[in-house]
Amino acid sequence: MKDQGRSARKRTGGRLKHASKKKRHQLGREPAETTVDDPRFRVIDARGTDDKLRALSTNVAQLADGGETIEVEIEDVVENPANVNYARRNIITKGAIIETSEGQARVTSRPGQVGQVNAVALD
Repeated sequence: MKDQGRSARKRTGGRLKHASKKKRHQLGREPAETTVDDPRFRVIDARGTDDKLRALSTNVAQLADGGETIEVEIEDVVENPANVNYARRNIITKGAIIETSEGQARVTSRPGQVGQVNAVALD
């Protein structure tokens, strides 16, 4: 989520003077909106010495079914509670219901933050 900062105007309509510039911790970026397509990733500089791997698009998921984990292919996004239009646009977020080669599954990871899709099978 982008940090837009404080409003430049007061409640009365007058202008506010800026007390300081934006700080590094106020940095915001556009959401990745991971789609179902050939895998594409982007490395993002995170806070401290960390890096984030952002999945811009992917077509594989790690599916947990019982005690084992298998790699499956993502075919389609069936439902996405984050946004009603995301299912139409095949955008994967946490909580999305995806159609895989092994059946339907719910996404448990955040692909735009961790770079991979983890999911649990739906019965």
